[in-house]
Amino acid sequence: MASFIIKPAYLRCVVRAGRLINEHWTRNTLYAGRSYATEGDNRSPKIYTKTGDKGFSSTFTGERRPKEDHIFEALGSTDELSSAIGLAREFCLDKGHTFTYQLDKIQCILQDVGSNIATPRSSARESHIKKTKFTAKPIADLENWIDKFTEELPPLTNFILPSGGKGSAALHLARTVCRRAERNVAPIVRTGEADPDVAKFLNRLSDYLFTAARYAAMKDGNEETIYKRPE
Repeated sequence: MASFIIKPAYLRCVVRAGRLINEHWTRNTLYAGRSYATEGDNRSPKIYTKTGDKGFSSTFTGERRPKEDHIFEALGSTDELSSAIGLAREFCLDKGHTFTYQLDKIQCILQDVGSNIATPRSSARESHIKKTKFTAKPIADLENWIDKFTEELPPLTNFILPSGGKGSAALHLARTVCRRAERNVAPIVRTGEADPDVAKFLNRLSDYLFTAARYAAMKDGNEETIYKRPE
Protein backbone atom coordinates (compact mmCIF):
# COMPACT_ATOMS: atom_id res chain seq x y z
CA MET A 1 0.00 0.00 0.00
CA ALA A 2 1.62 3.18 -1.17
CA SER A 3 -0.75 5.75 0.25
CA PHE A 4 -3.84 6.44 2.30
CA ILE A 5 -6.07 9.21 0.95
CA ILE A 6 -9.55 10.27 2.02
CA LYS A 7 -11.07 13.45 0.62
CA PRO A 8 -13.10 15.11 3.38
CA ALA A 9 -15.89 16.37 1.15
CA TYR A 10 -16.63 12.79 0.16
CA LEU A 11 -15.96 11.17 3.55
CA ARG A 12 -18.84 8.81 4.28
CA CYS A 13 -18.53 6.57 7.33
CA VAL A 14 -15.54 4.64 6.04
CA VAL A 15 -15.47 2.12 8.90
CA ARG A 16 -18.19 2.14 11.57
CA ALA A 17 -15.93 0.42 14.07
CA GLY A 18 -13.05 2.79 13.44
CA ARG A 19 -12.10 5.44 15.96
CA LEU A 20 -12.06 9.07 14.87
CA ILE A 21 -10.06 11.22 17.24
CA ASN A 22 -8.85 14.78 16.85
CA GLU A 23 -5.58 13.82 15.24
CA HIS A 24 -7.52 12.20 12.41
CA TRP A 25 -8.80 15.59 11.26
CA THR A 26 -5.38 16.49 9.92
CA ARG A 27 -3.95 17.18 6.55
CA ASN A 28 -1.87 14.04 6.86
CA THR A 29 -4.75 11.65 7.48
CA LEU A 30 -7.62 13.29 5.65
CA TYR A 31 -5.96 14.27 2.42
CA ALA A 32 -2.28 13.96 1.95
CA GLY A 33 -1.21 10.98 -0.08
CA ARG A 34 1.65 10.40 2.32
CA SER A 35 2.91 6.86 2.73
CA TYR A 36 2.29 4.98 5.97
CA ALA A 37 4.26 1.97 4.78
CA THR A 38 7.24 1.27 2.59
CA GLU A 39 6.68 0.32 -1.03
CA GLY A 40 5.60 -3.28 -1.26
CA ASP A 41 4.71 -3.50 2.42
CA ASN A 42 1.23 -5.02 2.76
CA ARG A 43 0.84 -4.35 6.47
CA SER A 44 -2.03 -2.21 7.67
CA PRO A 45 -1.17 1.44 8.49
CA LYS A 46 -0.56 2.19 12.15
CA ILE A 47 -3.31 4.04 13.98
CA TYR A 48 -0.81 6.24 15.79
CA THR A 49 1.40 8.86 14.11
CA LYS A 50 3.06 10.45 17.18
CA THR A 51 2.57 13.90 15.59
CA GLY A 52 0.42 15.05 18.50
CA ASP A 53 2.70 13.95 21.31
CA LYS A 54 3.76 17.51 22.10
CA GLY A 55 0.23 18.82 22.51
CA PHE A 56 -0.26 20.18 19.00
CA SER A 57 -2.35 18.94 16.10
CA SER A 58 -2.94 19.98 12.49
CA THR A 59 -5.97 21.38 10.73
CA PHE A 60 -6.81 20.20 7.23
CA THR A 61 -5.07 23.32 5.94
CA GLY A 62 -1.80 22.20 7.56
CA GLU A 63 -1.83 24.77 10.32
CA ARG A 64 -0.43 23.50 13.64
CA ARG A 65 -2.46 24.53 16.68
CA PRO A 66 -2.47 23.54 20.37
CA LYS A 67 -4.94 20.77 21.15
CA GLU A 68 -6.98 23.04 23.40
CA ASP A 69 -7.64 25.36 20.45
CA HIS A 70 -11.32 26.10 19.80
CA ILE A 71 -11.13 24.20 16.50
CA PHE A 72 -10.20 20.96 18.26
CA GLU A 73 -12.70 21.58 21.04
CA ALA A 74 -15.41 21.72 18.39
CA LEU A 75 -14.04 18.66 16.62
CA GLY A 76 -13.97 16.72 19.87
CA SER A 77 -17.56 17.64 20.60
CA THR A 78 -18.80 16.53 17.18
CA ASP A 79 -16.88 13.27 17.54
CA GLU A 80 -18.43 12.73 20.96
CA LEU A 81 -21.84 13.53 19.49
CA SER A 82 -21.43 10.88 16.82
CA SER A 83 -20.47 8.35 19.50
CA ALA A 84 -23.51 9.24 21.59
CA ILE A 85 -25.76 8.84 18.55
CA GLY A 86 -24.09 5.52 17.79
CA LEU A 87 -24.92 4.25 21.28
CA ALA A 88 -28.53 5.42 20.96
CA ARG A 89 -28.72 3.75 17.57
CA GLU A 90 -27.75 0.39 19.08
CA PHE A 91 -30.52 0.65 21.68
CA CYS A 92 -33.00 1.61 18.98
CA LEU A 93 -31.92 -1.29 16.77
CA ASP A 94 -32.57 -3.68 19.65
CA LYS A 95 -36.17 -2.41 19.71
CA GLY A 96 -36.58 -2.66 15.93
CA HIS A 97 -37.14 1.05 15.35
CA THR A 98 -37.44 1.93 11.68
CA PHE A 99 -35.74 5.33 11.90
CA THR A 100 -32.23 4.03 12.64
CA TYR A 101 -31.24 4.63 9.01
CA GLN A 102 -31.64 8.34 9.81
CA LEU A 103 -29.13 8.03 12.65
CA ASP A 104 -26.72 6.31 10.25
CA LYS A 105 -27.02 9.21 7.83
CA ILE A 106 -26.59 11.78 10.60
CA GLN A 107 -23.37 10.13 11.78
CA CYS A 108 -22.02 10.30 8.24
CA ILE A 109 -23.01 13.96 7.93
CA LEU A 110 -21.18 14.68 11.20
CA GLN A 111 -18.02 13.49 9.46
CA ASP A 112 -18.59 16.24 6.90
CA VAL A 113 -19.28 18.72 9.71
CA GLY A 114 -15.90 17.82 11.19
CA SER A 115 -14.15 18.27 7.86
CA ASN A 116 -15.60 21.75 7.54
CA ILE A 117 -14.62 22.71 11.08
CA ALA A 118 -11.11 21.36 10.50
CA THR A 119 -10.68 23.78 7.57
CA PRO A 120 -10.46 27.27 9.12
CA ARG A 121 -11.05 29.82 6.38
CA SER A 122 -8.24 32.08 7.61
CA SER A 123 -5.65 29.57 6.41
CA ALA A 124 -7.61 27.73 3.71
CA ARG A 125 -6.95 27.82 0.00
CA GLU A 126 -9.80 27.68 -2.50
CA SER A 127 -9.13 23.97 -3.06
CA HIS A 128 -9.53 23.31 0.68
CA ILE A 129 -12.83 25.20 0.81
CA LYS A 130 -14.18 23.38 -2.24
CA LYS A 131 -13.41 19.97 -0.75
CA THR A 132 -15.00 20.66 2.65
CA LYS A 133 -17.98 22.89 1.77
CA PHE A 134 -21.10 22.11 3.82
CA THR A 135 -24.54 22.64 2.28
CA ALA A 136 -28.05 23.15 3.63
CA LYS A 137 -29.51 19.90 2.22
CA PRO A 138 -29.05 17.90 5.47
CA ILE A 139 -30.93 20.61 7.38
CA ALA A 140 -33.97 20.14 5.15
CA ASP A 141 -33.80 16.37 5.76
CA LEU A 142 -33.83 16.89 9.52
CA GLU A 143 -36.83 19.20 9.31
CA ASN A 144 -38.71 16.68 7.17
CA TRP A 145 -38.03 13.87 9.67
CA ILE A 146 -39.04 16.08 12.60
CA ASP A 147 -42.34 16.94 10.90
CA LYS A 148 -43.12 13.27 10.25
CA PHE A 149 -42.42 12.31 13.87
CA THR A 150 -44.51 15.20 15.12
CA GLU A 151 -47.53 14.09 13.09
CA GLU A 152 -47.68 10.90 15.18
CA LEU A 153 -46.73 12.31 18.57
CA PRO A 154 -49.20 13.62 21.15
CA PRO A 155 -48.92 17.37 21.81
CA LEU A 156 -46.25 18.38 24.30
CA THR A 157 -48.04 20.07 27.20
CA ASN A 158 -45.49 19.65 30.01
CA PHE A 159 -41.76 19.73 30.52
CA ILE A 160 -40.43 16.19 30.24
CA LEU A 161 -37.30 14.68 31.74
CA PRO A 162 -34.91 12.38 29.84
CA SER A 163 -36.70 9.04 30.16
CA GLY A 164 -38.90 6.70 28.13
CA GLY A 165 -36.61 3.67 27.94
CA LYS A 166 -32.98 3.11 27.00
CA GLY A 167 -33.30 4.26 23.40
CA SER A 168 -35.22 7.39 24.29
CA ALA A 169 -32.93 8.31 27.18
CA ALA A 170 -29.84 7.74 25.02
CA LEU A 171 -31.25 10.05 22.35
CA HIS A 172 -31.84 12.69 25.01
CA LEU A 173 -28.20 12.30 26.09
CA ALA A 174 -27.10 12.74 22.47
CA ARG A 175 -29.24 15.88 22.33
CA THR A 176 -27.33 17.44 25.24
CA VAL A 177 -24.00 16.60 23.61
CA CYS A 178 -25.33 18.19 20.41
CA ARG A 179 -26.10 21.41 22.28
CA ARG A 180 -22.53 21.51 23.57
CA ALA A 181 -21.17 20.90 20.07
CA GLU A 182 -23.32 23.77 18.85
CA ARG A 183 -21.95 26.05 21.56
CA ASN A 184 -18.39 25.14 20.58
CA VAL A 185 -19.04 25.67 16.88
CA ALA A 186 -20.91 28.99 17.25
CA PRO A 187 -17.83 31.22 17.77
CA ILE A 188 -16.02 29.53 14.87
CA VAL A 189 -18.92 30.25 12.55
CA ARG A 190 -19.34 33.77 13.94
CA THR A 191 -15.74 34.64 13.02
CA GLY A 192 -16.18 33.24 9.51
CA GLU A 193 -13.92 30.22 10.04
CA ALA A 194 -16.65 27.66 9.21
CA ASP A 195 -19.77 27.54 7.06
CA PRO A 196 -22.90 29.00 8.72
CA ASP A 197 -24.88 25.92 7.69
CA VAL A 198 -22.76 23.84 10.09
CA ALA A 199 -24.19 25.74 13.06
CA LYS A 200 -27.71 25.58 11.59
CA PHE A 201 -27.39 21.82 11.15
CA LEU A 202 -26.35 21.28 14.77
CA ASN A 203 -29.17 23.53 15.98
CA ARG A 204 -31.73 21.56 13.99
CA LEU A 205 -30.14 18.25 14.98
CA SER A 206 -30.79 18.89 18.67
CA ASP A 207 -34.47 19.43 17.81
CA TYR A 208 -34.45 16.19 15.83
CA LEU A 209 -32.90 14.21 18.68
CA PHE A 210 -35.48 15.57 21.14
CA THR A 211 -38.32 14.60 18.83
CA ALA A 212 -36.82 11.20 18.01
CA ALA A 213 -36.45 10.50 21.74
CA ARG A 214 -40.16 11.15 22.28
CA TYR A 215 -41.01 9.05 19.23
CA ALA A 216 -38.91 6.13 20.49
CA ALA A 217 -40.62 6.26 23.89
CA MET A 218 -44.04 6.25 22.23
CA LYS A 219 -43.23 3.32 19.95
CA ASP A 220 -41.78 1.36 22.87
CA GLY A 221 -44.94 1.98 24.89
CA ASN A 222 -43.00 3.76 27.64
CA GLU A 223 -44.23 6.77 29.53
CA GLU A 224 -42.10 9.89 29.60
CA THR A 225 -41.36 11.33 33.02
CA ILE A 226 -43.13 14.64 33.52
CA TYR A 227 -41.42 17.42 35.44
CA LYS A 228 -43.04 18.16 38.79
CA ARG A 229 -41.86 20.86 41.15
CA PRO A 230 -40.46 19.15 44.29
CA GLU A 231 -42.56 19.84 47.35
